Amino acid sequence: MITSFVAFLTSLVVGAVLTLVVRNRAYAHGWFDQAKSSRKIHARPVPRLGGVAIVGGFFAPLCALMLVDSGVGTAFFMQDRLALGLFAGGIAIAFLGLYDDFRGAGARLKFFVQFAVAAGLYALGFRVEVISTPFGAPIALGWLAVPFTLLWIVGVVNAMNLIDGLDGLAGGVAFFAVLPNFLLAFARGDVVLCLVMAALGGAVLGFLIFNFNPASIFMGDTGSMFLGFALAAVSLKTCSKSGTAVSMLVPLIALGLPIMDTLLAVVRRTILRRPLFSADKEHIHHRVMSRMLLSHRTAVLVLYGVCCLFALTALGLSYANGAQSAMLLTAIAVVVMVLMRKLGYLSLARAGEVGEARRRNNQLRAVVRDVSDAVGRAGTLAAVWDALRGLLETMDAARISLRVDRPRQGGAEAVTFEASRSAGAALPFELVLELRHGEAASLGRLTLTWCDGRGEVDRDEELALEVLADAVAKVVSVLQARDAADPAKVITLR
Repeated sequence: MITSFVAFLTSLVVGAVLTLVVRNRAYAHGWFDQAKSSRKIHARPVPRLGGVAIVGGFFAPLCALMLVDSGVGTAFFMQDRLALGLFAGGIAIAFLGLYDDFRGAGARLKFFVQFAVAAGLYALGFRVEVISTPFGAPIALGWLAVPFTLLWIVGVVNAMNLIDGLDGLAGGVAFFAVLPNFLLAFARGDVVLCLVMAALGGAVLGFLIFNFNPASIFMGDTGSMFLGFALAAVSLKTCSKSGTAVSMLVPLIALGLPIMDTLLAVVRRTILRRPLFSADKEHIHHRVMSRMLLSHRTAVLVLYGVCCLFALTALGLSYANGAQSAMLLTAIAVVVMVLMRKLGYLSLARAGEVGEARRRNNQLRAVVRDVSDAVGRAGTLAAVWDALRGLLETMDAARISLRVDRPRQGGAEAVTFEASRSAGAALPFELVLELRHGEAASLGRLTLTWCDGRGEVDRDEELALEVLADAVAKVVSVLQARDAADPAKVITLR
C-alpha cells in the first residue's frame, strides 16, 4: 500500500510539472487547438498535447521501480508480459495520438494501429475467454475470445477519445474508472495492479489541475487514447482474476458513460450517414448543457456524479450474488433510460427530423462526390472555380469566394474568385475554411456567406465543405508546384 501511495504522489507531481512544461512550450510554438469550428465549446485557442504529461506521469513511477530495490518493483517486472504490454502498447498508442494531434490521422490509420496493439495485448495474455453473468452458467467464448478482446480494447480507446469534449471531462471519467479497479485489486491483494492504477490516477489528477474548467491546456488525442488503452488493458486483467458472477460487467459498468456515449454516436452517425470519426454537438455532454441549460463547469460536475454512480454500481456488482447483481443491473438500466429520455435520445418526435437529415446527407454526399471529381480534373485555378461555383445554390448561400495565395519573388499575390446572389436580407453569417495540404502553410481560403438568419452552419454541411476544401487544397498545391517548376507559363489573373 505504501508503494502504491508513493507511486500516486510521484505520478501526480510529475504529471502536474510536465503539464506546466508542455503548456509553456505549446504557447511558445503555437501548438493550439484552434476554436474555429461550429462544434467547438471553447471560444479561444487553447494549448493541446497535455496528454504527453499524462503519459509521462504514468510511466515515471513504473520506471523508477527499476532503480529502487523493492518487493513491489520485483513483482511488477516478474510479470514481464504485463509490463511489456503496458509499456509497448502504451507508447504505440501515445505516438498514434501525438501524430493525430499534429498532422491528423485518418480512420484507417487509427484502426490499423489500434487493432495491431490490441492483437499484441491478446498475444501477451490480455484477453477475455469466459463471460460470467448473474443469470446462468459462465459462457466460454472459444474462438470468439479474439474478436471480443480486440473490440473491447479498440472500443474503449475510442470511447475515451469521443468523451473528451468538455474541460476536465475525460480526465474525470478516467479517474472514476480507476477507483473501482484500484479497490478491487487492493481487496484481492494484487499489489501490481494497485501500483498501475495508482500511477494512472495520480497522472490524471496532476493533469486535471490545469484542465478543469476553465482549462488552460487540453489532453488531445495523445491523452484520451492513452487513457482508454490503459483502462482497457488493466480492466482485462482485473476481470480475468475476478471470481464474481459478473466479472466482465464490472469494467463495462465502470466505463458506462464513455461506452454509452460511443454507442449512441455510432448509431447516430450510421443512421445519418456521417463519417464515424466526424465530430458533432450531439454527445451526451453537449446535450446535458443544452437540454438542462447548465454551464460548462456544472455540466462536467453532473457527469462526474453519473460516473461516480457507475463506479459504485461496479463495486457493488463485484461483491453481490446473482440475485443482488440482477437488482443492481435493473436499477442502473432504469437510471440510464431516464437519462436518455431526459436528454432527448428516445424522443419519437425527432424521427421525422432524422429521416430528413439522412436524405439531406445523401444529397450532400452526391454533391461532394461530383464537385470533388470536377476539382480533381481541373488543370487551372479558373477550372477549380468553375467546379465550386455551383455550391452557391446547392448550399443556399448568398456569396461564395475562393482566395488562393500564390508565392512570388519579392512577396506574394492573391487570386480571388467571387460569386453572389440574392438569398435573404438578414445579418450575414460567414464560414471560412482554410486551404491546407499536409504541413504546408495556408494556401488560401474558401468562404461561404449566408444571409438567411442562421447563427451557425449545419454540421453535415460543414463536414461536406471541409471535404471539398481538402480536395481544393490538394489540387491547388499541385498547381502551385507546377507553376514553380515552369514560371514562364504562369498567367496572372486579375
